Amino acid sequence: MKKLYVFIFILIASTFSACFKDLDTVPLDPNITTSGNAFKDEAVYKQFLGKLYAGLAVSGQEGPAGEPDIQGIDEGFGQYLRGYWYHQELPTDEALIGWNDQTIYNFHDLDWTASDGFTFAFYSRVFYQIVVCNEFLRETTDAKLNERNVSAPVRAEIVDYIAEARFLRALSYWHALDVFRNVPFVTENDKVGAFFPNQIKAPELFKYIESELLDIENTIKAPRTNQYGRADRAAVWTLLAKLYLNAETYIGQKKYNECLSVCEKVINAGYSLEPQYSHMFLADNHKSNEMIFPVAFDGINTRTWGGMTFIIRAGIGGSINPLESGVSGGWGGSRTTRQFVEKFPADLTGIIQEFNPGKSYPKVYVPGSYQTTPFNGSDSKNALTSPKSNKIYEGYRYFAQDNAEFVILRNPSSTLGGKLGDNGADGTLETGGANIKAGSKGLYYIKVDLNNNTYVLEKQTWGVVGSATPGGWDNDTEFTWNAELGYLTAKVELTAGDIKFRANKDWAVNLGDTGADGLLEAGGNDIKITKSGGYEIRLDLDSPDYTYELRLTSFDRRGIFGTKGQVLDINTREDIPIFNNGYAVLKFKNITSEGKSGSNVDFPDTDFPMFRLADVYLMASEAILRGAAGGTKAKATEYFNVVRQRAYTGSAGNVTENNLNLDLILDERGRELYWECHRRTDLVRFNKFTTADYLWAWKGGVSQGQAVDTKYNIFPIPSADISANPNLKQNPGY
Repeated sequence: MKKLYVFIFILIASTFSACFKDLDTVPLDPNITTSGNAFKDEAVYKQFLGKLYAGLAVSGQEGPAGEPDIQGIDEGFGQYLRGYWYHQELPTDEALIGWNDQTIYNFHDLDWTASDGFTFAFYSRVFYQIVVCNEFLRETTDAKLNERNVSAPVRAEIVDYIAEARFLRALSYWHALDVFRNVPFVTENDKVGAFFPNQIKAPELFKYIESELLDIENTIKAPRTNQYGRADRAAVWTLLAKLYLNAETYIGQKKYNECLSVCEKVINAGYSLEPQYSHMFLADNHKSNEMIFPVAFDGINTRTWGGMTFIIRAGIGGSINPLESGVSGGWGGSRTTRQFVEKFPADLTGIIQEFNPGKSYPKVYVPGSYQTTPFNGSDSKNALTSPKSNKIYEGYRYFAQDNAEFVILRNPSSTLGGKLGDNGADGTLETGGANIKAGSKGLYYIKVDLNNNTYVLEKQTWGVVGSATPGGWDNDTEFTWNAELGYLTAKVELTAGDIKFRANKDWAVNLGDTGADGLLEAGGNDIKITKSGGYEIRLDLDSPDYTYELRLTSFDRRGIFGTKGQVLDINTREDIPIFNNGYAVLKFKNITSEGKSGSNVDFPDTDFPMFRLADVYLMASEAILRGAAGGTKAKATEYFNVVRQRAYTGSAGNVTENNLNLDLILDERGRELYWECHRRTDLVRFNKFTTADYLWAWKGGVSQGQAVDTKYNIFPIPSADISANPNLKQNPGY
């Protein structure tokens, strides 16, 4: 089975008042199925565990809406992942939204209040999730299992379930710590019933989350041994790394040594980076060996108006075709800012030198058996040309089979009237002569001289040489024929230096570029390479003028933006609701790596990568730069460059030890992890979220961006809960 589906939707009833006074209650109606009688069926334990995982993905018992977990909160924006995304992305440079829903503009303006409905919805989801985890743990004590005579095999499985439930609870408490800091606190040890939960301060909550994770570290399943979608030891280590990396922000203590230690456990746990960056965000990303802990979605079984449905569809509008992202339609909401787009290279094509088509010259034609329609004389593309207009024509043809045959025509003609052939196979052309025959398959140079009716036919191989190539001036990197493109192509790692092209590994026939105009001349000047990296070189010898194209394959391709019909800047407040203002982000798609659509065009199959390996590499690098003992600048650079090498498909993006710094890591985290709910936490940790150190469009509610009150580094406890629970104190400034 691809994913962990939800087999049971409700086993407990947790009644939420607007104030969270009742964090743990049971229903009074005896006809309602409760934990007291549901666990008579041993299968329910795993089904209940499914409900815990599903709490991150769906918002009720039916999906996408109907019978919500929490009454009074819209199931679309009240879904866990969507709420988390709102709080982690909308206040940053990575995202803004054009809808005028309630207080949603306040997120990007960084001027929310304690009465914000979206914040209350997310807060509610976090604590609902904690409540159901607590209830599961209450129902799986040894005393309860003994009372029910649960079988030994099921009890053995429940040991794993308990560790996973504690992980999920720690995850939600970490979200509460990161977003709200000082929050109500309840565990399975609190009795069921109405009471006012006590508030736990950030240092104590930090210690609790840490102790929970350390306690389950050796009881939860080993890395990569659990069912897909369920937590394992690597997920525990990654959450610890998140906790430790931000400890200085949360509690004023440096925990970078601990962060590096757990990061390296993950790095050595058997995960690997997905070779192609974009594949991490497609409908079959469950196949990826990079995924450490996902929020699993399925277009048939896990339907929600939040989650990946929201992330994908809200980011599509204007002229952008939703079918190219595997969905039936877009919602015209989310875009990004100029400042974020500019973190990526301006040229996303990688073309260093484009083909130059040259001039139009007199032609003769060479129809033959190699054509799709054999001896198609009316195909004007199959021509040799005379650059000097002197009745000497030349060019190249690729024959895909041995013993190909062709003739020469002065004019294109489907009847092959007036064809020239060679009766004696001696290089002399005769009108109506026999077909000319090539030898073994390959690329052939053909030269026809109609001044004396002779021709030359020579098989050639081509290569690139030079100081910029791995083989230097003496060892060719050979071209291969690309039938689809109709060019010779070669992929080669080049460094700064010079190159030329030559035939048959010999200098007798060589091409250079005199004038650096993209046109090749026999014996021409060396071609300068200024950017190091992986290249695809395309050599077009179809007809003189010969030309070439240099494509840098090693450049950062992670900026997956929708630009068709879009303008980069959002200049006025009135422009924000208009989707065409600002680039779209098309990173996530409901299409597989093979180009197939997901199972449903309304609800994606794409899983959300809550934790993945690239993040761990960058956390380890940052921890070292922030002073982690046992780490070296060389190791920090190595970890950083591992991520860059995937992005650049080679070493072109590598940095040196001298160049690596914290600001570069922050930008790299943005390029690598955008729209994955890391950005707000990262900007706060780097002291750039509320300050003037980094401004982006509409930060603080003005087009050029401005600093805001530091109180916005965390969100307020919802005013409804503050009003109802005398044990709670509001965060400073609210």
